[in-house]
Amino acid sequence: MSTYIFNIITLLGGLALFLFGMDVMGKALERQAGGKLQTVLAKMSSNVFKGFLLGLGVTAVIQSSSATTVMVVGFVNSGIMTLKQAVGVIMGSNIGTTVTAWILSLTGLEGDSFVIQLFKPSTLAPLIAIVGIALFMFTKSEKKKGIGTICLGFMALMTGMDIMGDSMGFLKTEPWFAQLMISFSNPIIGILFGAVLTAIIQSSSASVGILQALSAPDQVSFGAAIPIIMGQNIGTCITAILSSFGTNRNAKRTALVHLSFNVIGTIVWLSVFSIVDAFFAPAIFNQATTHSGIAVAHSAFNIACTVLLLPMSGLLEKLAYKMVPEARQPDAIAELDERLLAMPAAALEQCRN
Repeated sequence: MSTYIFNIITLLGGLALFLFGMDVMGKALERQAGGKLQTVLAKMSSNVFKGFLLGLGVTAVIQSSSATTVMVVGFVNSGIMTLKQAVGVIMGSNIGTTVTAWILSLTGLEGDSFVIQLFKPSTLAPLIAIVGIALFMFTKSEKKKGIGTICLGFMALMTGMDIMGDSMGFLKTEPWFAQLMISFSNPIIGILFGAVLTAIIQSSSASVGILQALSAPDQVSFGAAIPIIMGQNIGTCITAILSSFGTNRNAKRTALVHLSFNVIGTIVWLSVFSIVDAFFAPAIFNQATTHSGIAVAHSAFNIACTVLLLPMSGLLEKLAYKMVPEARQPDAIAELDERLLAMPAAALEQCRN
């Protein structure tokens, strides 16, 4: 019993370190990017495809689709960006956020070669921590200190992930955990679990990382993981929806475009998944997933949603107008939007405007 309790404490400690590292790294990346990303995002999203590429690039750099969508809601509310421009950026952010899952898949590396051992978290995290603390403590340049903070955040992220994976080893022999994973093979339960977990922690990247850690005991099948990943994409919309409270109608429409994109994509691809499972029952659906397998599934799902809905971006825009119709009197444009305070460089730029 005591071993069980200590494993749970270790698991929660690893989760805390993982979430802390993700938060520190994400905020440091945003600060390092300064106003450049925000300026580019606001001025160079003239068409949907260009906006898609920008959303992908910005999210890959700052490692947070939630931060990108909140930024976009603020820009639309301020009149810097139109709803049409925002649609492409939101779609791109969904693919950009998959970079985190690939970074976290390093924890699943196996092998005895020097290169593999070097990139395993047990080796890579301490090396990055040494570089990070040296830059943070022994340099005067704010830019170098920022890079050091990114390194330290990455170290905490990878170490937390490693601790979570190791602490879950005992679950291999736990019947209740095996039953829980079997219940997730019901796609609806899997989607609800993924959506609720992501809504609570407000980060799809962190939620995917937790799913990758859950795969450590070899009890999570691909058939159970795929619906959870679909649900995670819906759950991450909560941040944009919360940020749209108190905004003008176009900003609310932007948050609803994000939600509609993920819900429609999930419905379509869940239908395809269920049909394939019912008629063909691929053996891979019953195989235990891996860290890299979850990264592949996460990327494939987000790319598939974008391929499906990017050509229909105009319809998503019309749907948003249906859900939030025009008022009799036009909304006032609030150039000094409080949401931009989350991105100081963008807020300062708006003050200048």
